[in-house]
Amino acid sequence: MPWNVKDTMSLRQEFVSLAAAQSLPFSVLCRRFDISRQTGYKWLERHRDEGPAGLADRSRRPHHSPTRSPDPLVERVLALRQEYGWGGRKIRRRLLDLGHTQVPAPATITEILRRHGMIPERESAQRQHWQRFEHEHPNSLWQMDFKGDFQTLESGRCSPLTVIDDHSRFNIVLKACSRTTTEIVQAELQQAFRCYGLPARINTDNGAPWGSPSSPGQITELAVWLIRLGVHVSYSGPYHPQTNGKDERFHRSLKAEVLQRHAFTTHEHVQRELNRWRHVYNSERPHEALGMATPLTRYRPSPRAMPEHLPEPEYGPGDEVLLVNSSGLVRLRGQKLRLSIALKGLRVAARPKEDEDGVFELWFAHHRVATLDLKAALP
Repeated sequence: MPWNVKDTMSLRQEFVSLAAAQSLPFSVLCRRFDISRQTGYKWLERHRDEGPAGLADRSRRPHHSPTRSPDPLVERVLALRQEYGWGGRKIRRRLLDLGHTQVPAPATITEILRRHGMIPERESAQRQHWQRFEHEHPNSLWQMDFKGDFQTLESGRCSPLTVIDDHSRFNIVLKACSRTTTEIVQAELQQAFRCYGLPARINTDNGAPWGSPSSPGQITELAVWLIRLGVHVSYSGPYHPQTNGKDERFHRSLKAEVLQRHAFTTHEHVQRELNRWRHVYNSERPHEALGMATPLTRYRPSPRAMPEHLPEPEYGPGDEVLLVNSSGLVRLRGQKLRLSIALKGLRVAARPKEDEDGVFELWFAHHRVATLDLKAALP
């Protein structure tokens, strides 16, 4: 699956890091990355013997030259700032990760950047620090959204699809999309599920294709597919984008470090830059909310593999099972109730609500889709 992406070096590093965590059997991880066990062991052996450089092609350029500037550390600080736009704390941590010694304090690095005219006067004053809730384990919650679209020079408008793991901030999906349709999102999620496994829950806003803006509360075709896979679906409250705050923050970094730095010609051009930056973000870029660790060090694939066939929902012996008609309607005790056209031809369960006589809850698999009060329907 992922080896079809052109940025093979980044995927090799990701594979080695996930294999070292031993959260999945090695054969399962190889299968998800669509490589043989022999290939997987080859990359582990090269990484063990040579470090990250062992994952590159055999013809490699030297990492440094004896004829460099007499002040290479300052040069490296400025290069990291120029390439990524990072501040003092991120640059310091990255220098340490790269093996530099006697790295100055973040304040000193910030002063180097200021001295060389690389920090606008008002940047520090505009910084905001957030204290956010975080799920305890990877894959407990993924956050999903589209970054606002922008124009390319030759291929029309582009809308990057983003999926972030809440616990680790690991970027699961970063795809340059020409449209924001159910088919495109489902194809990208399907690819992600095959590689990283199924999350417990995915949260989105209420917009299409995951929400139904014209009929709030009605589940969509995409939501039905996720629910059948056993993934819980939740939505941010109206006018409360902070519910998806980690993905919103990811969008800010994506805009500052990639989208504002290029004039894109085609969607393929966008995707090349997204692939490059995704590796930097997941594996190299120190994350302040993670104590300057990288997302990859905190992420583990889900043990829940994507099933080969889409399962039918199962209901209990006390449930009253109803068939949703072609208009998205069901009948219960002589009453009609509109659920969603996305449920047509599928079965839902009606369950009496405890302590409320005459009130039924209608469930599709684990997801409650409606409540019907038979007393309110009486003349």
